[in-house]
Amino acid sequence: MTVQKLKEIASGEKQQHPVTAFRSFLEKNKSQIASALPKHISPDRMIRLACTEFSRNPLLQKCTPTSIFGAIIQSSQLGLEVGILGQAYLIPYRNNKTNSYEAQFIPGYKGLISLARRSGEVTSIETHIVYENDKFDLKLGIDSVIEHVPFLDGDRGIPRLVYGIAKFRDGGHHFEWMTIGEVNNVRARSRAANNGPWVTDYTQMVRKTLVRRMANYLPMSIELSNALQVSDAADEGKRTTIEGDFVVVHDEEDNSSEEQTTSQEKSDSDWKPTEEDLATIQAREMEEANQEAAK
Repeated sequence: MTVQKLKEIASGEKQQHPVTAFRSFLEKNKSQIASALPKHISPDRMIRLACTEFSRNPLLQKCTPTSIFGAIIQSSQLGLEVGILGQAYLIPYRNNKTNSYEAQFIPGYKGLISLARRSGEVTSIETHIVYENDKFDLKLGIDSVIEHVPFLDGDRGIPRLVYGIAKFRDGGHHFEWMTIGEVNNVRARSRAANNGPWVTDYTQMVRKTLVRRMANYLPMSIELSNALQVSDAADEGKRTTIEGDFVVVHDEEDNSSEEQTTSQEKSDSDWKPTEEDLATIQAREMEEANQEAAK
């Protein structure tokens, strides 16, 4: 009989599937998620999206519950939906100091655009990637001129650059562009350069990098400002919490809560049943044996 089986008998509980256990955990904390969410997103929808992401990512299933829940709360506070829509991501990182995996919330490019529009001053933001087989001409000056004709008759080739245009309510606009080389330089400085959306959703991260640069010239809502601070801190390997209208950035060494959680978690190999556990196990085994004999 395995150690895990002994623990199940002692506790009277069977080991749940990770996704089932995760959903149960979120359901028990639904009220806290609901209090963080804006009115246009229901807690049931956020839980469903989080469970979908959790089921798709085995590394996320190894993360500490505290870090996953904190990431979901941050996404909820900003009103961004995690997952396939590209508004936000739950990214697992390995914390070498605590020898554990931790989840972190990172806003996506669609999330940044959504937050920018919440200021009421931005009417639209468009981003486009130019590929080597596209027809593209850019003339900079007082009035910049762009001509971009995508190649539609086959492979468009490798990406060359990305550009975007933000239009404002007063009729003005802001134009921004970056070469793919510049984008990849930004990627190289990120802690998530070789995992997460940079690998699974590269083109979306290219667009996000451009929107991040554009944000310096956009009317700034509190939510957008907070999302940018959270994203920048994540790239630097720092944790954050959102407290009201402010983002608190924690240094990498400030991980006492994770250390406390890790120290309280015992691995199966370290678990030793007490005399009380053994008595409980024997009683349950006798009960199960009697039930089998009575059938």
